[in-house]
Amino acid sequence: MSGAVAEASAPGQVIVKGRRSSLTRSRIRAAWLFVAPSLVVVALIAGWPLARTIWFSFTDASLNSLSEYEFIGLENYLANYDGEWFGILTEPDWWHSVWNTLWFTLVSVSLETVLGMVVALILNAAFPGRGLMRAVILIPWAIPTIVSAKMWNWMLHDQFGVINDLLLRIGLIAAPVPWTANADTALWAAVMVDVWKHTSFMALLILAALQMLPQDIYEAAKVDGVSPIRVFFRVTLPLIKSALLVAVIFRSLDAMRVFDLIYVLTSNAKETASMSVYARQQLVDFQEVGLGSAAATLIFLIIALVVVITLAAGRVRLGEDPR
Repeated sequence: MSGAVAEASAPGQVIVKGRRSSLTRSRIRAAWLFVAPSLVVVALIAGWPLARTIWFSFTDASLNSLSEYEFIGLENYLANYDGEWFGILTEPDWWHSVWNTLWFTLVSVSLETVLGMVVALILNAAFPGRGLMRAVILIPWAIPTIVSAKMWNWMLHDQFGVINDLLLRIGLIAAPVPWTANADTALWAAVMVDVWKHTSFMALLILAALQMLPQDIYEAAKVDGVSPIRVFFRVTLPLIKSALLVAVIFRSLDAMRVFDLIYVLTSNAKETASMSVYARQQLVDFQEVGLGSAAATLIFLIIALVVVITLAAGRVRLGEDPR
């Protein structure tokens, strides 16, 4: 009824709408003015290097003479000469690095999500010292990755590492294990260090989502006698699904770019190389800027594809209310 009244007073309504529309346009202009400096900075520090890398991937540029190169099209990616295929897409080492990266991302992010959920549920409960515990769990995340990788590299050393010494003392192993030198255990060691470092990040994001949930639902479930496990799967998990998927996407993006952790722990070994380590090897060790740029461009495309698939599968819109 009130809407009809508002329609009846058409002249006044037009003025009000005009004022609102003008105010909205003014707010939009102000928002763009505030955002514009950030967009310029992002374009300079991210957009320009990305465009430059994509351009170099279509050239035969070398690190020895970056000013002298020729446009060669898609030859760095895939080319056929006399019936034989060349290019990065035919390189077994590239596909092995892709497999290593995807395996590392899937295993580490899955473990971090499960453990982060457990930690967040514990920290969401009321107990003495909860504030201190919330600060303590962030310590591994606050340590720079290169520092934590070097620290764990010393702890996992087969001769002088404290991990082997501890396992020998309690009898779980009969001889020291070269955790980071053996291809069978090196990636698992990298996963362990990554989980140790980033579980607190996942717990923090999940805890923020848990604290936004309305408590009256849980009080009603308690009155009805619903078990805590059923409440978690039927109430808590669906309500934090959007926030959880955003956290998983953030961690997946970070994990798929992994470089320093694997580079320090596994000494640039070919068997454990990630996509970023492979691109760095082409750029620096072999000085092939064209091939290295093609590898970097493929990393960008693979990560973008994974994000699109994850958002489509989870039907998540970034920025929407998780409830």
